Amino acid sequence: MRYIAAMSANPPELRPDIAPAAPAGPAPRAGQPRLGMVSLGCPKALVDSERILTRLRAEGYAIAPDYAGAGAVIVNTCGFLDSAKAESLEAIGEALAENGRVIVTGCMGADAEAIRAVHPSVLAVTGPQQYEAVLEAVHAAVPPAPDPKIDLIPAAGVKLTPRHYAYLKISEGCNHSCRFCIIPSMRGKLVSRPAGAVLREAERLVAAGVREILVISQDTSAYGTDIRHAASRWRDTEVAAHITDLAREMGRLGAWVRLHYVYPYPHVDRLIPLMAEGLVLPYLDIPFQHAAPSVLRAMRRPANEAKTLERIRGWRETCPELTIRSTFIVGFPGETEADFQYLLDWLDEAQLDRVGCFQYEDVAGAAANDLPGHVPAEVKAERWARFMERAQAISARRLEARIGRRMPVIVDGIDEEGTALCRGPGDAPEIDGAVFVEAPGDLAAGDIAEVEIVDASEYDLWGRRI
Repeated sequence: MRYIAAMSANPPELRPDIAPAAPAGPAPRAGQPRLGMVSLGCPKALVDSERILTRLRAEGYAIAPDYAGAGAVIVNTCGFLDSAKAESLEAIGEALAENGRVIVTGCMGADAEAIRAVHPSVLAVTGPQQYEAVLEAVHAAVPPAPDPKIDLIPAAGVKLTPRHYAYLKISEGCNHSCRFCIIPSMRGKLVSRPAGAVLREAERLVAAGVREILVISQDTSAYGTDIRHAASRWRDTEVAAHITDLAREMGRLGAWVRLHYVYPYPHVDRLIPLMAEGLVLPYLDIPFQHAAPSVLRAMRRPANEAKTLERIRGWRETCPELTIRSTFIVGFPGETEADFQYLLDWLDEAQLDRVGCFQYEDVAGAAANDLPGHVPAEVKAERWARFMERAQAISARRLEARIGRRMPVIVDGIDEEGTALCRGPGDAPEIDGAVFVEAPGDLAAGDIAEVEIVDASEYDLWGRRI
């Protein structure tokens, strides 16, 4: 069964959209119904898959390791880009060919008509976050047969990530109206979880052995604005539903805390001291998308790029170890050569540590499709290559400056040659670089160790265990 989603138009290594294999768990008992899961898309979709699998495990279902052994297959789709939709349709087709009984959910599930036009034989189609509808479809296709004495689930639920790190989703939806994006139409407006509920989940994860928590949402900085930052009970205190308060309390649990999808609202400045104190990893994942004011306005994004540069300088003064990663879009409708050069100049000034770039493509239902001045494909490709060349040079210089310095690393695994595959505070899994440690001794996956950096390349570091 294929569990890895590969986005064809834009390299998957530039975004966290590779879903690991679903854990098969213990061998199924006699008569136990089994299901397969194919999880595509971003970490937010991965969390949806984990929640579905946790509910199914609680109802007595086993997770099949292949198509042949499954009574039905759930395909959690991605619908962010047309290329992602094509990949989702391909995955559905593969599951139908190999198994024949397929339930579709996820972002592309919001357009059931498009799915059934290509694959009319799917058993059911549900949209994102519609867990109950997925369970109903599963019950109809493969009736449950639970054994309450046997069918136990881990306290932290079923996870699709390695044991030592986990994604934690703090909200659903988004209140932005970016012209290139259809996420709000698929996932709705912002809906934040109470801070106490988020922290209790984080506490369970840490108790289950998780060493790194990756905080995700569509807009992490906006967390709690929809509920006016209402406070909720956590242990013996009240914690406001505000990203600063949430990050502070989560940082006290003893695990690494990494923040993703952070929009640069003014209150983000209050997160930086938490990073300098060591409560939160010194890492900001900010989707800047562009720098030219005219392009940002066309995208319906904040356009005060000069102020952003000032704030980046201020952040680094407060927390010199800060790593900033971002993604950008080149070739947006109306982008001129002058706009693109402005972006390159801004990148030189900002000196971002980790950068990914996408060539703009139309997405069915996005407002940007109707904008004038669409950029020819060959121009987009040429700009993408120039952008990545510039970003790579910046990355190489910034990583070279780390040689001779010490840093903590978390071990993701040991390769066949005995080298430890690690990540530092500035490296998120799947999307950023790695720290390779030779002669790691007794290090194992999930361990955190101190290393001295001895070499660097454009994206990776090499370290020596201290």
